[in-house]
Amino acid sequence: MRVIFMGTPDFSVPILQALVQKHEVVAVYSQPPRPAGRGKKDRPSAVQTCAEGSGLPVHTPVSLRSEDAAKTFASHRADIAVVVAYGLILPQNILDTPPNGCLNIHASLLPRWRGAAPIHRAIMTGDAASGVCIMQMEAGLDTGPVLLRSETTIEAEDTTADLHDRLSSMGAALIVQALDNLPRLVPTPQPIDGVTYALKIDKVESRINWSQPAETVDRVIRGLSPFPGAWCDVAGERVKLLRSRVTQGTGAPGQVLDGFTIACGTRAIEVLQAQREGKRPATTNDILRGFTLPDRLT
Repeated sequence: MRVIFMGTPDFSVPILQALVQKHEVVAVYSQPPRPAGRGKKDRPSAVQTCAEGSGLPVHTPVSLRSEDAAKTFASHRADIAVVVAYGLILPQNILDTPPNGCLNIHASLLPRWRGAAPIHRAIMTGDAASGVCIMQMEAGLDTGPVLLRSETTIEAEDTTADLHDRLSSMGAALIVQALDNLPRLVPTPQPIDGVTYALKIDKVESRINWSQPAETVDRVIRGLSPFPGAWCDVAGERVKLLRSRVTQGTGAPGQVLDGFTIACGTRAIEVLQAQREGKRPATTNDILRGFTLPDRLT
């Protein structure tokens, strides 16, 4: 099939690579380069970098609502468009252009966690499972009928990074399956019951509140790892906590019990990986070499 691929972050790259192996990707759409790094120079997205490395034509419009954007999109004569974490709203005339429509790969078990941050929210809320859905796109926010879905268990120590990579691989396999079997797939409308929305992560959510139960603190740490990173104040230094697990222990919230085990409102968490300011992520053992924790974290 002639495919237009539309995506931006790292999550989308394995899916683009899988499509290139099986179909003719006639154009790639991605968000425009954004300032990044210490020099704040414009940096192309992960998808743009991958596409250009494969010799694919790349478009980075700031909007798809203009007449010129619609004409360019139609000029590719694509059979279908595949969209995953693209970041721009597709107007109805764009959705209607490919004869086989536009398919979206969404990283949740729809209708749970429609919206921007489904992987973060699944872990932060303590969901037992997550997954990937192949959905026919329509004007609503992740409201279209589902063609295929695949589920995975969220393990006790999974971070957003772990689940992100697993779901990306699952999405790559599932979209290939969907395109191979497209005429035989029956769209299933999403049920009304069970709809939830995965709001963007607000920075205020990333500061750890040690008075919460250990299970909640642990989910926040894992759910915000690696980005934006849950953090606490350690003797005036902002330290990101990236991996953890719930353990036994009692004390005042924030009290350092042993090593990097911290008391919470109930029980405690053991920090397994952290990142000091200006340094790389490191294991607890490495962090504690030459770095003495105070009696209490805030």
